[in-house]
Amino acid sequence: MVELTAGYDVALITFYVFVVFFIGLVVYLQRESRREGFPLENDAGEKNAPSFTFTPGPKTFHMPHGRGTVEAPNQKVDSVAAAGNIKGEHMGFEGTPWRPTSENPMLDGIGPGAWTERADVPDPLHDGRPKIVPMRADETVTIAEGDVDPRGLRVVGCDSIVAGRVKDVWVDRMEHMARFLEIETEVGEAPRSVLVPMNFCVVKTPRDREKVFYVHAITGEQFAMVPGTRKDDEITLLEEEKIMAYYGAGLLYATPARQEAYL
Repeated sequence: MVELTAGYDVALITFYVFVVFFIGLVVYLQRESRREGFPLENDAGEKNAPSFTFTPGPKTFHMPHGRGTVEAPNQKVDSVAAAGNIKGEHMGFEGTPWRPTSENPMLDGIGPGAWTERADVPDPLHDGRPKIVPMRADETVTIAEGDVDPRGLRVVGCDSIVAGRVKDVWVDRMEHMARFLEIETEVGEAPRSVLVPMNFCVVKTPRDREKVFYVHAITGEQFAMVPGTRKDDEITLLEEEKIMAYYGAGLLYATPARQEAYL
């Protein structure tokens, strides 16, 4: 009988094969983890040169619901980071944090107000319908019995100025939860409907005993400048990003005192 493995250390060969496979797996996973968000950009909005070791080759993804194709990685530069589009300056030498320079730093996309250029289309359900809609657009969604119905309640900023009243509630039909409050503003040059993320709202009961939604992130007057939506009953991923960034920026830039040291 012929021994096929005579003169070979099968265990050692198996170990070597495993080591080569494991190294290849690590390289593959490292490359795939850099498919989105890479190559990195510098402060001038220029992409760094791709690396074979750490940057995978382009792959085409076919989007659902007829939304075309997307290639990643790519050399597309985020319009916010493109050269000349940043409304700010370095706080010191090159590489130090940016600080806004415009009259309204909450719209500059810097620091806590930074946002990424997501797709300008609604987040869809499995059947293609928008996932987040106002309650008026879906009669099957109701407020749970025993919970406070936000509609009609006042919304106040961190300075206790009334910004308006809740007009409707925007709900996530997949997660079955409220995402935004839509308020009709009473500030600014003209009334308009703006959205307030639920995670920036706290229900309080002031001295007049009428419940209000308190928003610590911004002042009452600053509700007039909240980024809007193109459609009255639909919000895109990009619009979500900009609205959230506005309130996030308010935590630092809403008042001059917030940018100073506590001590």
